[in-house]
Amino acid sequence: MSLNIVEKINANEAVSLALQGSLDSDTAPQLDERLNRIIGPSTKVVAFNMAGVTFISSAGLRVIFKTLKLMKSRGGQVSVTQMSKGVRKVFEIVKVMPDLTVFASQTEMDDYLEAIQRRAEGAFGEGACL
Repeated sequence: MSLNIVEKINANEAVSLALQGSLDSDTAPQLDERLNRIIGPSTKVVAFNMAGVTFISSAGLRVIFKTLKLMKSRGGQVSVTQMSKGVRKVFEIVKVMPDLTVFASQTEMDDYLEAIQRRAEGAFGEGACL
């Protein structure tokens, strides 16, 4: 099965991806490569919309764990939204749920990410360079 990855937000501090399909040993390298490309040095939040994920294997979990470890080292976080019952059960089984921020809906996650972006823009002012 394939994995479709759609970038929803790619801002200074936040990256948001919608995933559709199977996150397994065949497709996990695709997600890992995409994350390596889009996570910048100032990224502190990575958000996954998992509504379209039909299956996750240990290879898929490794990519999520790797991202979680990186974000935690920066004082950031990884969040997920809209997991199916089956995918959620996998995360619960491996006891990763306490380290993730889980949102009830895409709207709730988008509002959170928007607030981060507004805060970042306010901190640097309009037209400021880093």
